[in-house]
Amino acid sequence: MRELAMFPLEQTVLPSATVPLHIFEERYRALARYLADLDEPEFGITMIERGREVGGEDLRTNVGVVARAVQAEEFPDGRWGMIAMATRRIRVERWADDDPYPKAMVEDWPDSDADVSSEALARLTSQLERIWTAARLLAPGRKLNEPAVNFDDPTFGAWQSVVSAQLGALDNQRLLREPGWRRRAALAAELFEERAEVLEALLGYDCDG
Repeated sequence: MRELAMFPLEQTVLPSATVPLHIFEERYRALARYLADLDEPEFGITMIERGREVGGEDLRTNVGVVARAVQAEEFPDGRWGMIAMATRRIRVERWADDDPYPKAMVEDWPDSDADVSSEALARLTSQLERIWTAARLLAPGRKLNEPAVNFDDPTFGAWQSVVSAQLGALDNQRLLREPGWRRRAALAAELFEERAEVLEALLGYDCDG
């Protein structure tokens, strides 16, 4: 277990996700300055279950990710722009005082089973293509930002596919809480299929109307 600087957000961040941050609140400016002095600028991200990112007094989940700041810049007025990459899961054992920025005692939470079967990857890929096919047809002429999925590392690629599916925060939180990939991949495929069906239903409505 170790103490880690934390950045609670009103969204679920998953491993492999790129996280752009606009930092203006003083406690997070202090966090940005702290990270700027580190050789390995890592911090934790958890979802805010109730409350807002600004002002404190929020209720935070106890499962999140470690993120690494890959680019950061302080603006003349003291605000910061930062881009971070989420790398791995953590569990929060307890929160410390938000002074001068949120901190928590955390431990890494590796998957109980890290292997994603080829059959599970094929199902995820198939459902993801349904999602993006419908999304393209719903937004003709608009350039959509389709995140890359690389299955050279099957586990990391599976996380990328979940990020690419653009599920809701609560669905992503369910996937983040699954102990390992055997059950997570099955749940992800079900959620992908539900999202594809919703998009295809919208597409059918648009075509009929």
